[in-house]
Amino acid sequence: MTSHARVRQAVVLAGGQGSRLKPYTDTRPKPMIEIAGRCIIDHQLEWLAEAGVTDVVVSAGHLHEVLIEHLNATTQPLRVATVVENQPLGRGGGLKYAGKHLPAPGEAWYGLNGDIWTRFDLGAMAAYHAEREAVATIGLARPRIPWGVVELDERGRVTDFIEAPLSPYPINGGIYVFSRDVLDLLPDTGDHERSTFPLLAKQRRLAGFPIEGYWRAIDTAKDIREAARELGAVTAPPRVHSV
Repeated sequence: MTSHARVRQAVVLAGGQGSRLKPYTDTRPKPMIEIAGRCIIDHQLEWLAEAGVTDVVVSAGHLHEVLIEHLNATTQPLRVATVVENQPLGRGGGLKYAGKHLPAPGEAWYGLNGDIWTRFDLGAMAAYHAEREAVATIGLARPRIPWGVVELDERGRVTDFIEAPLSPYPINGGIYVFSRDVLDLLPDTGDHERSTFPLLAKQRRLAGFPIEGYWRAIDTAKDIREAARELGAVTAPPRVHSV
């Protein structure tokens, strides 16, 4: 990867309510849910550090005190600052608010949803973004369809059954590379996927990077169990910590 493509700062969105993960999110924010005994956010920060990131701004909201205490009590491989949304800003607003607190506002940065467990080459994504001179680049994932599918031949006869195949359509994987210009385009409140991204797509300034590696969004207790199994860990119910 060329030096001009290196990205050294990132924002992690960690302010959501995590309502579909109750009761686990009654006492801890969603990014602190554990997969095989490890918090999602700790995994993300390690992954970012391995990619050369030195500074991260975490945008906190729901149970932010618990998250801040955890980050302060845990040795992290990079510098972590936390900003708190006093009222929910939405994902786009959260990115903009936290992005304004990055140490190098004139440089590119990564954005991550705080509920994603993934591993792929972030440096390759940054280079892809720079080569296309994009304002924003989306990491595109292909999750497995939760149902089995049926294959047919040209005469409509069943030829095979396939359990949980990969989706033929890529989805927004919740991982981004942003150029410095994006801050002016992000909404103060609301969702960037409904405002900023459609605008950039029309202007041909939005790129999509296919994720080649592990990816899973942790939205439900089932996702926790399946992620633990997929990662080769012993499946066990996540621990619920009292505050």
